[in-house]
Amino acid sequence: MTPLKRLEGAPAKGPLVLIIMDGFGIGPENEGNAWHLARTPVLDGLMASCPATTLKAHGTAVGLPSDADMGNSEVGHNALGAGRVFDQGAKLVGRAIASGALFATPLWSELTEKPSAGGTLHLIGLLSDGNVHSHIEHLFSLIDRAAADGVRRLRVHVLLDGRDVPETSALEYVDRLEEFLGGIRGKGPDFRVASGGGRMVTTMDRYEADWSIVQRGWEAHVLGEGRRFASAREAVEAFRRETPGITDQYLPHFVIADEKGPVGPIMDGDSVIFFNFRGDRAIEISRAFDEESFDKFDRKRVPRAVYAGMMEYDGDLKIPRKYLVLPPNIEGTVSELLVRAGCRQFAVSETQKFGHVTYFWNGNNSEKFDEKLETWLEIPSDRVQFNERPWMKAAEITDAVIAAIGSGNYDFIRLNLANGDMVGHTGILHSAIIAAETVDLCVGRILEAVKAAGGIALVTADHGNLDEMFELNDKKEIKRDKKTGQPSAKTSHTLNPVPLILYDPAFPGRYRLAKRGDAGLANVAATILTLLGYRAPEEYLPSLIETNGAGS
Repeated sequence: MTPLKRLEGAPAKGPLVLIIMDGFGIGPENEGNAWHLARTPVLDGLMASCPATTLKAHGTAVGLPSDADMGNSEVGHNALGAGRVFDQGAKLVGRAIASGALFATPLWSELTEKPSAGGTLHLIGLLSDGNVHSHIEHLFSLIDRAAADGVRRLRVHVLLDGRDVPETSALEYVDRLEEFLGGIRGKGPDFRVASGGGRMVTTMDRYEADWSIVQRGWEAHVLGEGRRFASAREAVEAFRRETPGITDQYLPHFVIADEKGPVGPIMDGDSVIFFNFRGDRAIEISRAFDEESFDKFDRKRVPRAVYAGMMEYDGDLKIPRKYLVLPPNIEGTVSELLVRAGCRQFAVSETQKFGHVTYFWNGNNSEKFDEKLETWLEIPSDRVQFNERPWMKAAEITDAVIAAIGSGNYDFIRLNLANGDMVGHTGILHSAIIAAETVDLCVGRILEAVKAAGGIALVTADHGNLDEMFELNDKKEIKRDKKTGQPSAKTSHTLNPVPLILYDPAFPGRYRLAKRGDAGLANVAATILTLLGYRAPEEYLPSLIETNGAGS
């Protein structure tokens, strides 16, 4: 990609600040819309008085297979930083399975060779059709092909969702899996579920927020240690009886056992596939399998097994060493181009979303393009359920941003306020309302600093979440329990568009934002370049900035 060229006219005196309000979509204004219910005078004022438009943040606009697929923070930040739409994990894996390319690789042969000769093939991953981290149909395809290729013994280690799908839907997927495995067992192979647990407490930690989550998964999947049950259904039903109101994502880890003991610990000579395609919550368990000098917890026993991820989860750090499907190759991100142009950048978020303003923003690369021109700041997240502290680390992030603006050391500042997404995933409406009000307060503080510095701010989101805290039917009406009339909580992302607001206090009439029906998150990169005084590359989706001629 060619170097950036300057546009005519000088950019703003102060920095450009991109505020990403994670999980803030624009949805129906009903009793389940936490943003609508919250007191948000800052955002309300911005929407009423500033240039604003909406952006698509789901489906094909962010590289997913169809517009029925909700967006997520990973593909959202990829699109925001890349300026173009790249095919993402779900589409890449689906294509590799459908074409047979995944099964034609030497790695697939290696993974199925020993299990065909008496060992065990283990499949670990999120059991749902949320299509954010994984898809149950991908799992079924792997199982089917393994049986066809002569694997005689297979174990599935199920991570229960309740986050990208309804919060207590685990048994629907467990029953589908058991039926599928039962059909294969009827033909002779020994295919069974071996262990599991809720995704937020078992295996799927990210950004090293809490390694004990990965340790619990290691104990269940590898060592066969944990509370024992005869089946996954029995485990789920027992946990629900013992802790009324618990949702699937927080169900404790468990082990399936019979009269001989655990049915499927991972042993020497076995093969393991982590079948999630999304990287953030797959990196740590991959490190536990791959790293020889591992010190995050006591693994007790490390099996000599072939381990592979569905995809390469970190291209810079080469995690894992072996993987089945190539990730999208994203080059020429907006930060890379700005670094080449000498632009000084600052990126900040708390642990839960730090990788999104760095790794995913930079096209799935974990390293800086230039140590001298880029400053990254991670603020450690609290280790509690997010509904208990819905303010999270928004104040600390805001303090850091205000300091960065005041320093005069940066031309472009980007931040992620994670509250809307992480609290929205809990399904607790009143906490989500507090999260929205927290973000509103922090946005207001940041904008005051932007104004004082003579800068410009863009306010947007990566996908929707807290805008629908209750499930909706096809008529966009809230679903309710037939007996109690209570609404059904929703913990997943939404298909709603997100806002893009331009705050330009020095010259409030200088720019307009184009209102285009096809505009999506990938248009933001070119918009950033325009505001910084650069012409966007031809490969980028077009900038949404239109000039009124004022202030120039």
